Formats: sequence, structure tokens, C-alpha cells
Amino acid sequence: MTTSLRSTLDFLLYDWLQAESLTARERFADHSRETFDAVMDTCERIAREKYAPFNRTVDVQEPHFDGEKVILPQCTADARQAFADSGMLSAAQDYELGGMQLPYVVESAAGSFFGCASISIGSNLLTTGNANAILVHGTPLQQQVFAANEFNGRWAGTMCLSEPQAGSSLSDITTRAEADGEGFEADALGPRYRLRGNKMWISSGDHELTENIVHLVLAKIPGPDGKLVPGVKGISLFIVPKKLVDTEGNLTGERNDVALAGLNHKLGWRGTTNTLLNFGEGKYPVRGGAGAIGYLVGKPGEGLKCMFHMMNEARIAIGMAATMLGLAGYYASLDYAKTRLQGRPVGEGGKDASSPQVRLIEHADVKRMLLAQKSYSEGALALNLYCAKLVDEGRTGDAEAAAQAKLLLEVLTPIAKSWPSEFCLEANSLAIQIHGGYGYTRDFPVEQYWRDNRLNMIHEGTHGIQAADLLGRKVIMQGGAGLQLLARTMGATIAQARGVPALSGYADQLAQALQDVTAATQAAWSTGKPNEALANAVPYMQAFGHMVLAWMWLDVAGRVLAQDATLSVAASAGRMGAARYFFHYELPKIGAWLGVVGTRDATCAAMAEDAF
Repeated sequence: MTTSLRSTLDFLLYDWLQAESLTARERFADHSRETFDAVMDTCERIAREKYAPFNRTVDVQEPHFDGEKVILPQCTADARQAFADSGMLSAAQDYELGGMQLPYVVESAAGSFFGCASISIGSNLLTTGNANAILVHGTPLQQQVFAANEFNGRWAGTMCLSEPQAGSSLSDITTRAEADGEGFEADALGPRYRLRGNKMWISSGDHELTENIVHLVLAKIPGPDGKLVPGVKGISLFIVPKKLVDTEGNLTGERNDVALAGLNHKLGWRGTTNTLLNFGEGKYPVRGGAGAIGYLVGKPGEGLKCMFHMMNEARIAIGMAATMLGLAGYYASLDYAKTRLQGRPVGEGGKDASSPQVRLIEHADVKRMLLAQKSYSEGALALNLYCAKLVDEGRTGDAEAAAQAKLLLEVLTPIAKSWPSEFCLEANSLAIQIHGGYGYTRDFPVEQYWRDNRLNMIHEGTHGIQAADLLGRKVIMQGGAGLQLLARTMGATIAQARGVPALSGYADQLAQALQDVTAATQAAWSTGKPNEALANAVPYMQAFGHMVLAWMWLDVAGRVLAQDATLSVAASAGRMGAARYFFHYELPKIGAWLGVVGTRDATCAAMAEDAF
């Protein structure tokens, strides 16, 4: 697994994205290809030694609550400690925070080894995202006490958005935050509030892996009449530690009123605890009043704005998680197809029953399923790394380049999260199919990859939410500036590919797809009625995503041919084969998706409830 993955990462990172050129920038001046490779080597080794051997262990030894604490297998603690010791929690942070000042694209590439080895163990993304949100929106002391101790591995972090009665509808949350009285030593940590409410689906919401857990909680501050403000404008963001701390980051010895109400027992990702948490129910009363102690982050009423900083990073990370599960299944089914004897080839006279059986990979339909997996997963990896480099450009490029990178990333983030979540899940399904009946048993890992991947279409913004965000906001914001920028960026790739005989036909095909998506966008909004435009938002996102992935493959193919015009290297032939597959088998599918978008088809929206 790691040899193939490393080869793919090296090509995409260095040959395609030219990540080494980032070392010319002041922030990354201490780095070189050698330091990047050293980080990759370390992560590859830890993933191989501490994660991969225990992927099945954490699946069958689910977290359980003994009445006092959550119990996880020892391998989970060992893996997390190895990850924290490697410095990867703060890899992209400033030296002053104990970070390495790595480019985010290198951090993402190195972190991908953990996702491929065991996504269920490697759920560190929320800690990093939590700390990053505090860095951007918190006070200097909040950054020093909370973010720094998350980056160094002492503490873990969560994101507490959803509630049992609200689900993804954040405007309907009811957790209350009321200003607290005076007298606490830790008042310097920020305006202090008392929180009461329930939060659901909290990943890593309770465990003993770290000495403390820092919850970032969305809650509403009541108005002067004591009532909660309707909608999302009344939502604020609070730091609510599991255990109270002082201004030096030391534990005070007092437990905050955050209680585990139960563990969710999941289809996949079983190595990560997922919890229902009660805030301020009185199980752990805190002196001085009722309710869990929380410290305001940012300004009142701007909680969603602050949290979205974390959510956007989490969405890109979820796309990478889905991608790596897709690749893990691809590698497993490829190995199986190379060794499993099954059936005989069909010759001119049909099958010869007396001839020896052949390996699965010699059958055309198995090659089709392998090519589909390869095109989905490696294409998604290219997209995620491209988006990661846009993050670097947004942080370190000149003013104009940074602004364009941020705008392009806004448009691509829903695709980076949702497309891998849907189509790398399909890759996992094909991996099971290649294994046949064995794939449906726990004797082989592919069924677990599918179960683990099924979550990624749901969490950090469901598929439907991503689609509504794309069509309802991202492609029309600023008068369509983001979509226009994407079209110009894709146009540059198309123009270059038209000069390469082997790619000119694909360039024309992509140009037509871009024209069709643009026309469907305009047609969807032609009446100006959101309910009509968004009725088919998911088919729109599927078509849009396929267009973007075709662009990725066309750009990658151009680099492949520039390096190896005769495709004499097997890896080059493999990448070109995956690109051909995507243009021949996948991109043509967008017509059906765009058809219902452009006509604002009301088949689904108009279906009467009793007709179901």
C-alpha cells in the first residue's frame, strides 16, 4: 500500500503541483525537498507501524463507558501519542507555537498516510481545526492557554454544533449561554458564561487519551426578554473545557459541568468515540452557579462565522479522509485481483473449460472496476492536494494571487468535501464487488472501508447541504465571480491541452462540459426563485464535481505526457489510463444530471406526501 501511495503523492506533490517552489517564500524558506521528504517518511512509518496493524482491532473493540470513563483499546492511545510526538498536530503552525511552518499541501500529503492506514484511529482533524479557529478568533490568552496546548498534544479538541432536535439545522439550536457572575480566577480567559443544553454527534467528545478536552460549542445568548434569538444571527461560540484550567494552562482540579450522556454505536469509524454531551445538567456542579463554564470566542452573535473557519478546514479534511478510504480499497482489490484465480477468458470460440483458470485482473470487467476506483480515488487526491495548495497561496501569495486563491477555494470546497465522499464510497463498493462473496465478509478489509466511508457524505455538512451551498451561494456570490474565476482557470488548462494531440479531444470535451454547467447554472436561477433553483441541487453538484475532476485529470495528464510522452513508465501509463477512463466513461454522465437542473424539473419537489 505505502509504496504505491508514496509514488502517487510524490508525483502529485512535486511533479504536478511543484510544491518545492513554495520554499522560495519567506514563511517556508527554512524548508527544502529534503525536509518535506523527511516529514513524509516519518508519517509513512508511524502509519505503517502504529495505525495499519490495528485498523481491524479498533473496529471490533468499540469504545465503551464503564460508568466513570470511556475505554478505548491501548493501540488508539499509542497511535495518538505517536502522532502528537511527530509534531503533526501543529505542522503548519508558526515556530512560536511549536510548529514546523510546513506548507499546508505538504501537511495534507503527509497526513494522508494515516487516513489510508486507519481513518478510524486517526481522527485528529478536529483538534487541529479547533485550535486553528481559536488562533483566528480567540484572545491572545485563549490562544496561549487553549490552542497551544492542543497543538502540543496535551489536550484534544471537539466541535459541538448539532443537537438532538435540530440535526444540521443550526438555526434551531436551543443551547443557552447566560453571562456569569464575578469572582473566578480564570475570568481573564474571556467573558464567562454558563451553558445549558445538549449536543449530539460529537466526535471524540469524551475519552482518556489526553488530560483535557476543549469543546468549541455553539450556543445562543438570550435577548433582554430572556428569549433566544431566532435563526443563526443569535449564535455565539464558546470554549468549554472538560476540566477547568487557570490562566497558565494548569488544571484546577475541578471538573466542568460537561457530562457524557451516551455513546453512539456507529456503522463505521468505530475507533473514534461519538457522543451525546449534556452541558450544565448539574452532574458535575461548578462552584459559583449552575451551568457549564464557557468563555466567549469572538463577538456575541458571530459564532457561526467563527466556527465556519473550522468547518471549512474540516470539510477539506473529510474529503481527504474519503479519498484515502477509496485508495485503501483500491489497493486491496488490486492485490486480490492479481492473485485470485477465477474463470477463463472468452476467446473466438467461447470459453475452453479445459484451460487453466486465469487471475481476476485478466477479465475486462474487473479492469473496468479497477480503473473506476483509480480514476475516482487518485483524481480526488489530486483535487484535495490542489485545494490544499490554494490554502497556501491564500496565506503566502501576493495580494492579488491570495485573493484569487481564496475565492477559488470557496467555490471548490463543497466539491472537495462531497465528491470524494460520494464517488470514493462507490470505489469502495467496487472493491467489494471485485472480492465477490469474500468481500462481503470480515475476512477481508474492504467491507470495513465501505462502512467507514459511508459517514463522509453525512458529517461536517451533509451532501444536500454541500449542494445547496454550491448552487445557492458559491456559484452566484459576488455576481458569479467565483464561477467565472474557475472558468478562466480551467480555460488555461484547456488551452494548453489543445496543443497536445493526445489531449485535444479531451480538452474540447471539458470545454463543452464547462459551457453546459454554466448554462445550467443560469437556467436554474432564471426565475429567481430559490425553491426552483435548488430543487435539483445534488444533481447539479454531481455534474459540477465531475467537471472539476475531469479538469484535474486533464491537467495531470498534461504533466504525465510532458514527462513521459511515450508512456514507457508503468505509472505514467496508469495515470493516462485513468484519465481516459474518466473522459470516456464518467464525464458523459453529466448530461442527465444537468438536464433536470436546467429545466428546474419539479418531479421530486412536487411529489405529494401521501403519494409516497
